[in-house]
Amino acid sequence: MAAKFTVYVDGQSGTTGLRIFERLAGHPYVEVSRIPAEKRRDIQARREYINEAAAVFLCLPDQAAKEAVTLLRPDNDHTKIIDASTAHRVAPGWVYGMPELSDGARERIAAARLVANPGCHATAFLLPLAPLVAAGIVPRDYPISCHSITGYTGGGKGMIEEYEAPDRPAARPDYDAPRQYALSQEHKHLPEMHKYSGLSRPPIFSPIVADFPRGLAMFTPLFPALLRRPDRPGGKVGPELIQEVLSERYENCPFVKVLPWEKNDCLAKGYVNVMACDDTDRAEILLLGNGERIILVCRLDNLGKGAGGAAIQNMNLMLGLPEDAGLVV
Repeated sequence: MAAKFTVYVDGQSGTTGLRIFERLAGHPYVEVSRIPAEKRRDIQARREYINEAAAVFLCLPDQAAKEAVTLLRPDNDHTKIIDASTAHRVAPGWVYGMPELSDGARERIAAARLVANPGCHATAFLLPLAPLVAAGIVPRDYPISCHSITGYTGGGKGMIEEYEAPDRPAARPDYDAPRQYALSQEHKHLPEMHKYSGLSRPPIFSPIVADFPRGLAMFTPLFPALLRRPDRPGGKVGPELIQEVLSERYENCPFVKVLPWEKNDCLAKGYVNVMACDDTDRAEILLLGNGERIILVCRLDNLGKGAGGAAIQNMNLMLGLPEDAGLVV
């Protein structure tokens, strides 16, 4: 390919924007357009950069992302937008940017002009669960309760500064322990977790932030006695069947790996390594437990498949490039 695509990142100093820049630096098919620091708040300058680019990443707060979309000129029929904020994930007219979510999702992203990048918690929730709901194994009305543990970079620059502050041990000793949050059940990822899972009601979701930079794992418990086998009414659903269904679903998905069910041999000395996918753009699915109680686990780098890596994967599809270009599987 002789000419490279011009790509612009609107919101260049946040954690997602920085990860996108890091990956784009080694991308063989794009050239990054950088706005001077003194013009980052200049609406007219941003409008020019947005409308000149083949693809634009919005790494902004929700309201700013909505405003950025209005900067597209009416006669612009070439610029494609990938929004990394929460603003458009369940909005009409936007395609949800998870290529592995369902049959045809990859093609819809490739044909789209406006793509909403998934949240990190939502990605780790949907990848193992959504195929089971779609297959009728997990009933739509199943009362799902799940929790995640994540590194502090997912909280943005403010949280990073809090965790990495030189005086933190004395000023905030409570940061040494994992901290559960969003206990009001109003986490910003819940709308997309509900909409794209196929569940008839939102899950109970309890995220936990801990004192490590990157890495995220979502844990979703299931009782096999409450699951169904559409192919064999009354038949038993065990971890082997679930592993088989998920392995088949993601067989041709390079960024999703289903680990084998071998009596929890996928653990490291009996523990889940939350950071096993750090510095990559893939997600890994593990099945733990036994024939009476199963735990679906999905782990990823919250800045990789959970944010910047997923955004570039979507850009590649939208520009007709190899899906794995510039990414680390």
